[in-house]
Amino acid sequence: MTQLHYSSAGDGEALVVLHGLFGSSRNWQSLSRRFASRFQVFSVDLRNHGQSFHADEMNYPAMAGDLAALLQQLGLESCRILGHSMGGKVAMTLAANYPGLVGRLVIADIAPVSYLHHYDDLIEPILALPLEQIESRTQADHRLRQHIPEDPLRTFLLQNLVRQADGWRWRINWRAIQRDMEFLTGFDEMPAGWRIDLPTLFIRGARSDYVGDAEIDLIRERFGDAEIATIEGAGHWLHAERPEEFAERVLAFL
Repeated sequence: MTQLHYSSAGDGEALVVLHGLFGSSRNWQSLSRRFASRFQVFSVDLRNHGQSFHADEMNYPAMAGDLAALLQQLGLESCRILGHSMGGKVAMTLAANYPGLVGRLVIADIAPVSYLHHYDDLIEPILALPLEQIESRTQADHRLRQHIPEDPLRTFLLQNLVRQADGWRWRINWRAIQRDMEFLTGFDEMPAGWRIDLPTLFIRGARSDYVGDAEIDLIRERFGDAEIATIEGAGHWLHAERPEEFAERVLAFL
């Protein structure tokens, strides 16, 4: 198995940070520095993202297995795990399948349920982008604008486009992710009757539709020691939209 890429900062007990779909550890640099005042923070790139390896398989048991192997190699046990969106589902799967590796969980704006998103409207224009003709990031941005008009979203996605000696390439394995999207938006591969009794904080954005009342009922059923916090004025990207409040809530819980 190829090791996941990660960066580390700070001293103390371990806090592992997991990004969401289409993201990377780079998106968490400022918050990781904040957390590093109290913890040794490990910011991880999950498979097919960031600087980690590309693989054909893309599902939560596989990603949790990658993370378990990394934590075991680093000699870490009973870690604090913070995961946003897809990273939150990886964290939950890790806690269910490798309970000795996890001490506390913070799950940011995701629930242990299946969602209906497919993201073909984002992935198809990206795959159609002729990288051999791209001379600058600005040019790539201009070509994608007609298909992905939201500036913040397009800027976020283009962070994954990097220039190398032989031209531009994507750090994200778009084709593998698109092929296995049903596993990423789903959550059907947990052990039968699973339950997690670790202290767990679910933080949701008030303007997000990812964690509603029905999802909270399921969280209460599946998590024996769960807290629910809501950040007003924030959507799904609550850590980027309200970083100070998000950091304060995370640190108070951890």
